[in-house]
Amino acid sequence: MHRYDAGTEVLAEAVMSYSRDRMSYQHVPLDSPRTAAELRALVGETVTPEGMGGEKAMRLFGDVLAQACISTDHPRYLSFIPCAPTKASTLFDLVVSASSLYAGTWMEGSGAVYAENQALAWLAGLAGLPPQAGGVFVPGGTFGNLSALVAARHRARLSRAGRLPGRWAIAGTTNAHSSIVSACDVMDVDFVGVPVGPDGRLTGSLLRAALADSGHDGVFAVVATAGTTNLGIVDDLESVGAVCEELGLWFHVDGAYGLAGLAAPSVRHRFAGIERADSFVVDPHKWLFAPFDCCALVYRDPAQARAAHTQRAGYLEVLSQDDEWNPSDYAVGLTRRARGLPFWFSLATHGTQAYTDAVERTLTVARHAADRVRASDVLDLLHEPELSVVCFRRRGWTPDDYRAWSERLLADDVGFVVSTVHAGETVTRLAVVNPETSEADIDLILDSLV
Repeated sequence: MHRYDAGTEVLAEAVMSYSRDRMSYQHVPLDSPRTAAELRALVGETVTPEGMGGEKAMRLFGDVLAQACISTDHPRYLSFIPCAPTKASTLFDLVVSASSLYAGTWMEGSGAVYAENQALAWLAGLAGLPPQAGGVFVPGGTFGNLSALVAARHRARLSRAGRLPGRWAIAGTTNAHSSIVSACDVMDVDFVGVPVGPDGRLTGSLLRAALADSGHDGVFAVVATAGTTNLGIVDDLESVGAVCEELGLWFHVDGAYGLAGLAAPSVRHRFAGIERADSFVVDPHKWLFAPFDCCALVYRDPAQARAAHTQRAGYLEVLSQDDEWNPSDYAVGLTRRARGLPFWFSLATHGTQAYTDAVERTLTVARHAADRVRASDVLDLLHEPELSVVCFRRRGWTPDDYRAWSERLLADDVGFVVSTVHAGETVTRLAVVNPETSEADIDLILDSLV
């Protein structure tokens, strides 16, 4: 099964041929999901005792299964937060898989870890963190947020030894990503809600008041958001960070989507205060043009994370004898692929200026969308875009109207745009993170609403 033979050669050519064809498309197919019944009729059982052979399985994937998946790199995939990897990063993802790399430890993957750390250093530098800052690439923001907060609690346990609270707690807003509340559930800690101002932002004064009103003595970390998923709002990181420093609280910034904006001079000012963070996450697979799954988790003082996450066992002792950088010491989990390498390869290939230009391009297109909404007689802009998310309503529409419109766009191979809920109202939004999304693409979508 593992031998490289003539059959493997044929299969390799089939896989590479599919990959070349998919990457060379001038117009990426949007495609659409199928029902389980449809797939059962078209595909049937694929896992059998005798197997179907690699060529047949590859044809089945290309002809049916792949076409039942919406292409997140389509320029008019504007729902949720899309993924638009560079060709360089996609190609190198093949290399990572083909190279059989283990990137959990320096001993086994020093070359991969060195390269990943170069990419992490660029992100830490954009945020103004000190040279010793560092971290690890994890699967996604949910995993990154959880790992950072585990490190935060570990520090609190050490610093409050002898006066531990009855319950630990994390403070954040209702605008915080759902993964924050999930992290609280996993860690069995309380969540202290903090109200936001009229502009939707968390501020230091609101945080201070909420902490005082809660009477909770177990708060050990505060989570601010740098680019909410629904509206792209960036909290007042400067004032929140100052309160955290004053009260001795871990300051974590969830920038899974928005912190990529640090690469763009036109919006960098919105992140003032990020340099105060004890930790932050940003997902290159969202707005920094890497393939799934790739979240950068960065710590101001990685030693604190290492103390929280290093696993101990007899067979692991050989890995912790030297002061080497083991990525598995900085997040929940031990086994990991070198998921940061495609991002690093693209950065090394294109240079950071190309990233600045690409992020600025998406911001230009998002501003065009906001201008079009403002000028419309039937659309209302719900929030002045801070980053590249544009949220708006179609006057007079019900949830069913939005659903029918969205389904029609997808069925006609025009675009993928779904509704969302803001302040209890069903509305819609455009998330522009693909540099190949053009003003004409936006016009096509918005014209369909009239």
